[in-house]
Amino acid sequence: MLTEELMREVRRLEIRARRRVSDLFAGEYHSAFKGQGIEFADVREYEPGDDVRSIDWNVTARAGKPFIKRFSEERQLSVVLVVDLSASGLFGSGDKSKARLMAEMGAVLAMAAARNNDRVGMMTFSDQIELFIPPRKGRNGLLRLMRELLDAEPRGRGRAFADALSTLRGVLDRHSIVFVISDFLDESSGDPDWELPLRLLARRHDVVALRVSDPRERQLPAIGLIELEDPESGGRVLVDTSGRSGRARRRRAADEHEQRLRSIFRRDRVDLVDISTDRPFADDLARYFHQRERRR
Repeated sequence: MLTEELMREVRRLEIRARRRVSDLFAGEYHSAFKGQGIEFADVREYEPGDDVRSIDWNVTARAGKPFIKRFSEERQLSVVLVVDLSASGLFGSGDKSKARLMAEMGAVLAMAAARNNDRVGMMTFSDQIELFIPPRKGRNGLLRLMRELLDAEPRGRGRAFADALSTLRGVLDRHSIVFVISDFLDESSGDPDWELPLRLLARRHDVVALRVSDPRERQLPAIGLIELEDPESGGRVLVDTSGRSGRARRRRAADEHEQRLRSIFRRDRVDLVDISTDRPFADDLARYFHQRERRR
């Protein structure tokens, strides 16, 4: 994308993201992702009923009457977006591909974090790690992140999911909120190779999986013989969609894959949010933020 066109698109995305954050879930994000601890704020004079363990004995000795310490929540967080750029994201049966949806969702999450004075970073990957932006504050960093999301041109077509998660665990030096944005497609019937890295990452950080899907990945139209191509491997297969049995097999395979994913995320204590190209993602995010707030 040309530089002028890209910057115009970045500005449009920034405006859309700001509106969504302001109108839909600025408060929900703040409540759902609170600070990681407490920090000293000030002191005030002791009142009957206060916890005597909070008395600041140094100030009390100087003032000649009891004072207690007051603390406030440490608000600032580090938020990292992990975005899957593998070729399966290019698919989309409607007006928007999964890759475009991932980019817009990443921009909105980054904007929400920035509006709450959080540091924001990003890692993108295909069959290799494409980019890592360490968490930082400021509008310039936010605009760079949006630019990279919109203008991503991955060098590979596959996905090095396990490598990305392992590398991220090694470079994050403090507790972070990690949003993993992917379609999580995997043709293997067993547990994927990224489960252990995910589990290890989730032990130290707060990990949220945002699974992006398209309705046609689950339900094919009855249009006869069609050739399907795996965008990552290039393999092709001929599928007869005219019969109910063929479409039913595809639904069963999609159901089994979904149940396997849900089992993995539940086992590894990772929140899962399902996002689809055929509905507004902001509603799904707002719903998740509200549910998370209620769990706290």
